[in-house]
Amino acid sequence: MTRYKDLYWRAADGLMLHARDYPAEGGNLPVICIHGLTRNSKDFEDLAPRIQATGRRVIALDVRGRGLSDRDPSPGNYNPGTYAADVIGLMASEVIPSAIFIGTSMGGIITMVLSAMAPRAIAGAVLNDIGPELSPVGLGRIAGYVGRGGPVESWADAVDYIRSINEAAFPNLPDEEWERFARRTFREDEHGNPVLDYDPDISLAFRPPPGAPPPPAPDMWPLFFGLTAGRPVLLIRGGISDLIDEEIAGRMREAAPRMAYAEVPNVGHAPMLTEPRAWSAIDAFLQQLP
Repeated sequence: MTRYKDLYWRAADGLMLHARDYPAEGGNLPVICIHGLTRNSKDFEDLAPRIQATGRRVIALDVRGRGLSDRDPSPGNYNPGTYAADVIGLMASEVIPSAIFIGTSMGGIITMVLSAMAPRAIAGAVLNDIGPELSPVGLGRIAGYVGRGGPVESWADAVDYIRSINEAAFPNLPDEEWERFARRTFREDEHGNPVLDYDPDISLAFRPPPGAPPPPAPDMWPLFFGLTAGRPVLLIRGGISDLIDEEIAGRMREAAPRMAYAEVPNVGHAPMLTEPRAWSAIDAFLQQLP
């Protein structure tokens, strides 16, 4: 039985955007889930029904350029400010004045930006392995694969590709789960062949012009302080994450002492959020909110 329906809305610039909408009855605050850089709404296909079962509506986005959302003919629009504006448009379309946000990696950055653009839209937030500064180790790894799908001619190739770039982060993932991971990353084209389920042009921000140095990482601490000021926030970190290392997590916790924290052992960037430690923390966090 399908637990969600397809939800579409039109962005301010005309792009048609998509989300999975997991309905629930009652007046509890809904939850909006935002995925990582190369990911899509399918990443929440296990988490969303769990939250839905607690009586909350869940909306899992396909950020523009990913999943069933339109690809942007202007790749410069692939940036957190545009993405946050798209979320504002979704909330206006669905008449959602405020929601709880779960942001994985890039999704957490979008959430921080949104807190500056529309502070009242966020009642609480879960940051999944993301923060106001990022380790260059993880950034370098991501830049090495984004937009590059490799020679994938079959689903077996897709599984091998996904495993090659993620096995270090998920050393204990069962063999049968790797195909599910691949199915969340690729889609079938008109010939039935697997292709990456995102626009390769999202990688342009990671690739400076030839001979130019990589751009410096932006200072997101003001956004983090804005997000954590006066609202509940939960940070979930992968215990072996190469993007949010222990030092960064320590600085975040020191800067926001009221922020809840959970660490998922033997998982890197980024936890799937259905791990026992992660789900327990999310469930407890949501129970504290209306």
